[in-house]
Amino acid sequence: MTLNFKQLTFVFVFILGINECYSQLGFSHEIGVIAGPVAFQSDFGVRRDFETNAGNTGIGIGVVHYINFAYRADCNCYSTDTFFNDHFKLRNEISWNKTTLNHFGKWVDASRTSENAERLRRHSGIAQNFDIGTQIEFFPKSIRAFQAFSYSFAPFISLGVHFTAYNPKVETTYGDGNINNMNNFFQPWVNAADPNTNEDPFLFNGNGTTWSMVGSLGTRYKLTVLSDLMLDIRWQYFFNNEVDGLDHNLSSNKANDWLVWVNFGYIYYLD
Repeated sequence: MTLNFKQLTFVFVFILGINECYSQLGFSHEIGVIAGPVAFQSDFGVRRDFETNAGNTGIGIGVVHYINFAYRADCNCYSTDTFFNDHFKLRNEISWNKTTLNHFGKWVDASRTSENAERLRRHSGIAQNFDIGTQIEFFPKSIRAFQAFSYSFAPFISLGVHFTAYNPKVETTYGDGNINNMNNFFQPWVNAADPNTNEDPFLFNGNGTTWSMVGSLGTRYKLTVLSDLMLDIRWQYFFNNEVDGLDHNLSSNKANDWLVWVNFGYIYYLD
């Protein structure tokens, strides 16, 4: 975990450096908390299957910080009226999510009585991720007008990059329950694996890090002069296929892991 900690520290310090640069320009700040359900899309279950999507869900929580370019904290006044200042905010985030993963769909249907079907039923995992990152948010409506109660809702879209430290867990109750015994797992995975990579080339039961792309669509609701409620639907794509602890080599494995996270948040204006 030492390597992960060093990398996370580097990213965190880098983000702090960006924030410090903007802070020196006098822009105001906002801070908030977010939480909500996570739907994890991975090699567990069946692609585009409702039971898989509904079953492999977890929870995410986080702390967010915004730099508001429309208002200056050093003079309690609005900043220069430019399109960027009135329509963009910089969002920094530290978040954590956890999802218990199981196999759903036709391959584990009760009508299937093979040992491989039973191996899938007994195989489960846990995807657990710690994120640090930055997004740029675009508000089509005027941020100034929203802060002045000209309207109650301020929709936005965002795009950004996050650094993810993942720590998946692999579990099985088939056979002797030993995750190092390949006879306990779906045999087509075992047969398709490259024996020259490592002892369990399709299972990952440890720590790792990766980058991810984050995009979201949401809205704010003006609660008080200094606070907003937020609803945010996020799509996060990891540049790695080991985040869920499973990366088999069958042709059905067409994409890296990704998730959808519905956030409910509370935002407070510091300045």
